[in-house]
Amino acid sequence: MTWFQTLRAALRAIWRNRMRSFLTTLGIIIGVGAVIAMMAIGAGAKSQIEQAFAAMGTNLLIVMPGSTVTGGSRGGFGSMPTLTWDDLEAIRSEVPSVKRAAAALRSTQSLVSEEQNWTTSVTGTSPEYFDIRNWPVSSGVNITSTDVEGGTKVIVLGQTVAEKLYGANADPVGQTVRVGTTPFTIVGVAARKGQSASGQDYDDAAFIPYTTFARKIQGGLGKYLQGTIFVEAISGEATSRAQTEVTALLRDRHHLGDGADDDFSIRNLAEIAGAQQQGTDTMTTLLASVAAVSLLVGGIGIMNIMLVSVTERTREIGVRMALGAKPADILLQFLVEALSLAMAGGILGVGFGVGVARWLAGRFGWPMLVQPQVIFLSAAFSGAVGIIFGLYPARRASQLDPIDALRYE
Repeated sequence: MTWFQTLRAALRAIWRNRMRSFLTTLGIIIGVGAVIAMMAIGAGAKSQIEQAFAAMGTNLLIVMPGSTVTGGSRGGFGSMPTLTWDDLEAIRSEVPSVKRAAAALRSTQSLVSEEQNWTTSVTGTSPEYFDIRNWPVSSGVNITSTDVEGGTKVIVLGQTVAEKLYGANADPVGQTVRVGTTPFTIVGVAARKGQSASGQDYDDAAFIPYTTFARKIQGGLGKYLQGTIFVEAISGEATSRAQTEVTALLRDRHHLGDGADDDFSIRNLAEIAGAQQQGTDTMTTLLASVAAVSLLVGGIGIMNIMLVSVTERTREIGVRMALGAKPADILLQFLVEALSLAMAGGILGVGFGVGVARWLAGRFGWPMLVQPQVIFLSAAFSGAVGIIFGLYPARRASQLDPIDALRYE
């Protein structure tokens, strides 16, 4: 028999028992579908984490006053003003692994335009902040060093704030907005930044010079920096080294002896992103392993039904052998039949998995990313399951004695 004749005979045998064939492939369909759905959700979550941390800024460290553990008791980040303006200047000038550093003082304020008002987070900072966070302006200009030195009343709005106060398509640059009771001139609108991994809207923010912020909102600049310090390392590889150097510098400046707890905290976003991605990868692998068990169960189902088929078609096998069919022809026919069942289940499983992933993404807002290599590997694995579990029934059919097969009732 030619390959085409063998395939046609196998498909005809499958079609004669359509319902039984479908139920046989159900395990493969569920297994492949589960693998596709889990890998799509996992890849989507990983992509979202990468985008969220890329939006935060690359090679980024965040230095915060206070520590989680001080004197044996737990506190919170920013619970005490331990960072000074001189610390900021020392980080900029004395740490070789640091490229830039900027202060960020934050307060929630009400912004009022001529017709609208909107409550948002106002950050007092310097031009370096926007460079550290890869956050250019889409309209107008940014805060300048001159604005910081002069304490001018200029403001850069985030996209969400601009839309809430002036409408979606308006350009508010040059207009005046009040922060509390103080009028500010809008000099720029920041480019759209998107959301963080936790759903925070980065664009719901406004920025003014930190000197203006200290004078108008905090009541003076003072010795202590009542906010956080954003630090950019010179490269991704230097981020951990920069963290070590900044820690040593601040401990020395704050006269912290051996064994004393830090009176500040440093968050390394690269480490946080790595930990989150590792957790996502572990969960995806675990779920995919569980789904792979369904594939094995599906393979056992195929072997079982193929053994039943060999028994039912013993006389047919005897007739074919009597007419000249070789054992290799019989083996090939049943092997192709098992492979066809598994591949049909694999193809249906791919569609099922993509559908489930899309439903989960739409229903729960989970990110989804279907990777072509996952589809290929799932289909290939289901084919391998068909060959492995179909080999034994096929060998059993091919080794039947023609005389005994013809006498079988």
